[in-house]
Amino acid sequence: MGKLKERIQAFVNNRWLVFVAAIWIQSCAGIGYLFGSLSPVIKRSLNYNQRQLSKLGVAKDLGDSVGFLAGSLSEILPLWGALLVGALQNFIGYGWVWLIVTGRAPVLPLWAMCILIFVGNNGETYFNTAALVSCVQNFPKSRGPVVGILKGFAGLSGAILTQIYTMINFPDQAALIFMVAVGPAMVVVALMFIIRPVGGHRQVRPSDGLSFTFIYSVCLLLAAYLMGVMLLEDLVDVSHTLIIIFTVILFLLLVVPVVIPVKLSFSDEPKDLAVEEVLLPKPEQQEAGKSEQDEVIFSEVEDEKPKEVDLLPASERHKRIAQLQAKLCQAAAEGAVRVKRRRGPHRGEDFTLMQALIKADLWLIFFSLLLGSGSGLTVIDNLGQMSQSLGYDNTHIFVSMISIWNFLGRVGGGYFSEIIVRDYAYPRPIAMAVSQLVMAVGHVFFAMGWPGAMYIGTLLIGLGYGAHWAIVPAAASELFGLKKFGALYNFLTLANPAGSLIFSGVIASSIYDREAEKQAHQHHIPPQISGSIFSGMFAVDEPLKCEGSICFFLTSMIMSGFCIIAGVLSLILVYRTKTVYSNIYGKSRT
Repeated sequence: MGKLKERIQAFVNNRWLVFVAAIWIQSCAGIGYLFGSLSPVIKRSLNYNQRQLSKLGVAKDLGDSVGFLAGSLSEILPLWGALLVGALQNFIGYGWVWLIVTGRAPVLPLWAMCILIFVGNNGETYFNTAALVSCVQNFPKSRGPVVGILKGFAGLSGAILTQIYTMINFPDQAALIFMVAVGPAMVVVALMFIIRPVGGHRQVRPSDGLSFTFIYSVCLLLAAYLMGVMLLEDLVDVSHTLIIIFTVILFLLLVVPVVIPVKLSFSDEPKDLAVEEVLLPKPEQQEAGKSEQDEVIFSEVEDEKPKEVDLLPASERHKRIAQLQAKLCQAAAEGAVRVKRRRGPHRGEDFTLMQALIKADLWLIFFSLLLGSGSGLTVIDNLGQMSQSLGYDNTHIFVSMISIWNFLGRVGGGYFSEIIVRDYAYPRPIAMAVSQLVMAVGHVFFAMGWPGAMYIGTLLIGLGYGAHWAIVPAAASELFGLKKFGALYNFLTLANPAGSLIFSGVIASSIYDREAEKQAHQHHIPPQISGSIFSGMFAVDEPLKCEGSICFFLTSMIMSGFCIIAGVLSLILVYRTKTVYSNIYGKSRT
């Protein structure tokens, strides 16, 4: 009986259980991706026009990305407390919207509806922050795969929730809003006490490689399965019984990863874990016990070492640095060298947000992310109009496809960037530069409007956009530490709505309206609404439609150029951080 209790305790405290619970939370955390399904019933029930609906879309994007409060609370409250706050926000925001849409509460002005959408969607920033903070701390040597998988499931959650809604088959379409308000909140409350940093066995274990391979296999199988199910349900009239079977299989695929913590806890001897708990604090204590003098000496080495040292092989480089550090230590002890005192942490150490804000590296990441992910989000938000302008009647297929490619981009971005840093000790941002160049090519396909361009463009943009959200959080944690990771991550996410506001709210909409008015004049149709951002907020006329590749040609070419600039910024960051990554990962290779 005592042995069983010991194994159950090992299971509860297993970091893989925390990771699997975080996957389940992320599977219902991407509420913003469902806005395209929620907006038609809101528009119809409240008699909104397209421009009014776009204001709600902006509020949704801001709610997705403004996570300062979530980052701050994750440092003050226990993670279960931050998750509870997010669940309450999600429930109150979307619950109130559901009451208004169904006539159970009085209709509010547009600005108040924007606040409700913002509050409801902002709940997912708490889910993302708690999941990432706990798992990155539990798997500090596997940040790429962990971030990629978690962000991937967040991107796939829209398709998962849609499939569940299809199975329930509510006659009232407003019930989807109710499900969005209640479903994620219930899942988070049920799992919130599992999500936490687990002390005692954070180092790399021999079983980690096989476990991550198993998780990746489940991810690929899930993506292929959802793609097949969505295509089948979209193209064929499927019976409700078959839809229920599809959804049950989906649940089974989501539950399968729990096999890992079960196997590790009930097949291994609990003593092994106990040994790890004893062994781990020793190197940590040694690191923590380093004197300030030793840390300062290390920073002096960075200033004194010749530049050609960085070009040497890893083993020789570390040998030369160790010799230089020993000389500096001896010289400092004899008083021959006066060691400078540091004013703040160096890259690779723990930064606060304010300390990171004065570093060029953070702003390189931010603006590279703004240009890269901002252009990707613009495509996602305008995919319906882009496909219609090129003559496609069924726009849902592209929305579903980009969701799957987004998921695979996040999972793949984490996987391949981890190979880059783990096997070659090369800076992770090089993977971001590659993804941005891939997106630049995707935008060119959209601009040209060639036959099949929508399929290829959707593939390239989805993969590139998704990769950003696996690479950036992992790179930020490596350069600025884990201590204030929540605040740093939520600052960087501000790049997403900022880019969307510039590209979609200003550039894409203005160019689209101008081309639509030109076509209206050519066909002698009086233009309805001017291209001003704020004009027509309360108008009831629909904006004119634009047809042909010309509608998004200039926008796509501009965004392609910005993606190239983003790639250049990422390459500058690669050049600046070579030494940091060599110090972090080069030692593990030698």
